[in-house]
Amino acid sequence: MADSSSLFPGAQFISTVLETLEKKTTMSGSLARVYLMRAAMAGAIIGIMYLTEFAVFAAFGHGELEGIGHLVGAATFGFALVFIYFSKSELLTSNMMIVSIGRYYKAVSFLRGLRLLALCYAGNFLGGLVIALAVAASTLGAGDVGESISTTVDTKLAYVADGAAGWSDLFVRAILCNLMINLGMLMIYNGMIKNDLMKAVAMISTVFVFAFVGFEHSVANTVLFTIAAFQGGLDWGLALGNLAIVLVGNLVGGGLLIGWYYAYANDDRRHLSRRARGSA
Repeated sequence: MADSSSLFPGAQFISTVLETLEKKTTMSGSLARVYLMRAAMAGAIIGIMYLTEFAVFAAFGHGELEGIGHLVGAATFGFALVFIYFSKSELLTSNMMIVSIGRYYKAVSFLRGLRLLALCYAGNFLGGLVIALAVAASTLGAGDVGESISTTVDTKLAYVADGAAGWSDLFVRAILCNLMINLGMLMIYNGMIKNDLMKAVAMISTVFVFAFVGFEHSVANTVLFTIAAFQGGLDWGLALGNLAIVLVGNLVGGGLLIGWYYAYANDDRRHLSRRARGSA
C-alpha cells in the first residue's frame, strides 16, 4: 500500500505555508507596525521595478525593436518578486494564497485573515505612494517613460469603461495573473527547488508571463495609478473600478485556484479517512 507521502506529495508545501501563515498572523497582530513596514517595502519594490520596465520600453522605442523592448521589460519586472521574496517583504497577492490555505485548514479565523490581507494591502499602497511622490518630485516619469505610463493607465482604465465585456476581460486577466504568481510561490514552498538561483528563475519566469502577456496585478495597478495621479490626474472612478475587479480576480486565481485547490488535493485527513471507510 502506498504511503501518504507518495499519495500527497504536496504535503510539505501545505506545512510550509501553514508555518509561514503563523508567523504572518503574529506579525500582523502584535507587530503590526513592523508588518506594515515590510508590506511597504514590497510596494516600493513594485513601484521601482515598474518604473524600470517603462524605462526599458522607452529605451527600445516604438520602431522595429518595440517587441524586444516589451520582452526585455517584462523579464526585468520579473525580478520584483525575487527582491520581495529575498528581502522578506510582504506582498498582498502571494498572501492571498497563504491565507486561503490557512482558512481551509482552519489555521486562521476569517477576521484575522482579513486583517492580515488588509494590512498588507495598506502597506503595499504606502510603499507605492512613496515611490509616486519621488517620481513627482523628479524627472523619472518624464518624456517617453511618462508617455508609456500614460498609455498603460489608459489601457487599464478602458477595460472598466468598456462595460461588461471589458470587466470580463479584466477579471480573467486578474485570475491568470495571480495563478501564475502563486504557481511560482508553490514551487518555492514545496521544497523541490533547493538552489536560490533556481528559485529566482522560477519567480522571474512566472512574473514574466503575466507582465508580457498583459495580466492584471492589483498591487502593481495600485502603484501605477498612484504614480499617474501625481503625474497628470486620474479618473478615480474607473481606477477604483479596475482595482475592485482585479482584487477579486487575484483572489480567485491565487486564493482559490492555487491555495484552495492544493489545500484540498493534499488534505490527507479527508481523503484517507474516506478511503478507510470505503475499505471497512
